[in-house]
Amino acid sequence: MTSRRRRSLLLAGATGALVMVMGAASVATAAPTVRTYPVAPGVRINVRSGPGTNYNIIRVLIEGTRVPIFCQTPGTTVTGPYGTSNIWDNINNGEFVSDAYVQTGSDGYVASRCA
Repeated sequence: MTSRRRRSLLLAGATGALVMVMGAASVATAAPTVRTYPVAPGVRINVRSGPGTNYNIIRVLIEGTRVPIFCQTPGTTVTGPYGTSNIWDNINNGEFVSDAYVQTGSDGYVASRCA
């Protein structure tokens, strides 16, 4: 085998290893997928600026909306279609909805606590 051929094979092997490492790095740093949950059917939900009914209403979600839950925090106790709960879901920066109106499939926390 000529030295030129050896160098080509060595370079191809090194390039392949680099591609594998770079590919693995991009997979490892991929953003986590945020799960969304349906809001109660037939209900328009108030989105508030904080975790309680004493906070300002920012907007209203129409029925059929799905919301992400980035974190959850305790707040005002609310009774809704999915029971009575003091858990509030952070659905966007500075936007909260009562968990009693979100179908999470659980009476407890399904996301980490808000910091």
